[in-house]
Amino acid sequence: MKRTLVALLLVNCTLAANAADCGKQCLEDIGDQYRAAYLAHDVRIAPFADHVRFTENSVEMNFPDASWDTVTAEIGPALTLSDPSTGSVGIYTAIMQNDTPGFLAIRLRIEDGRITEAEHIVSTRRNLSSPPTPIGDVNEFKHDPDLNRPVPAGERANRQRLVELANGYFDTLQQNDGQLHTKFSDDATRFENGMKFAEIANGFRSGRYRFNERVRDRDYFLVDEERGIVMARGFIDHKGVLDKFKLTDGTEVRSIFREPQTWHFLEMFKIKNDMITGVEATFIAVPYYMPSPWTQK
Repeated sequence: MKRTLVALLLVNCTLAANAADCGKQCLEDIGDQYRAAYLAHDVRIAPFADHVRFTENSVEMNFPDASWDTVTAEIGPALTLSDPSTGSVGIYTAIMQNDTPGFLAIRLRIEDGRITEAEHIVSTRRNLSSPPTPIGDVNEFKHDPDLNRPVPAGERANRQRLVELANGYFDTLQQNDGQLHTKFSDDATRFENGMKFAEIANGFRSGRYRFNERVRDRDYFLVDEERGIVMARGFIDHKGVLDKFKLTDGTEVRSIFREPQTWHFLEMFKIKNDMITGVEATFIAVPYYMPSPWTQK
């Protein structure tokens, strides 16, 4: 796993060498312009490159298409993240498509002041299945205000450590046996498609997620060092072969996954004092072992 992290950091260094002189405010202003263009169905509102590589729910298509045509409102406010060293912007928000509510996570790549890549994951009740996954109410959901706050200098970790802690979260989630491979604050909370789950460390200690066969194709494409946030893409595979198993307290339970299935996510981690303090994820069900068009071969 250390070799994987080193490789990812080298990729980020390469991206940094190619990034334009666009700081955090510049990137986040472009993120706001993207949202405005998206809501207006008008690409002229934002600075798009001549060619934009675009995916929605891991399907690559011509830009613009998909929810660019169907979005009717945004349920705000949005949370915008940025990483000037890689020219990356991350956005978490909620939208309406006529009478269909959904949670939307966005990754943008900015080069020379123009948007060259746009990646969406849109989670609605329709595309959550096998088994049904929790989803909150877009009208009641509010981002944890601490996510948007800068982390005081004395509580910040460096870029490599931030990625290590986020990666340790996925190591803990994969074949969860009760051991923690990262650090959590006592009040660390996770929002999963807008639904709140408290005491996430205790959930991991119980071993209740043992049915997660692997968390693969992990890509830490955005590190917002000022806010102490890492944003990642990946997939959680469930082979469907695990039937009954015991939690760490000896309780026997049955896996909810009865056949091969995969979840695809854009997930972020807030980190302070060398601990994960908050998690927010937008994810959907996809065909088993499906890759992303953005997965680096």
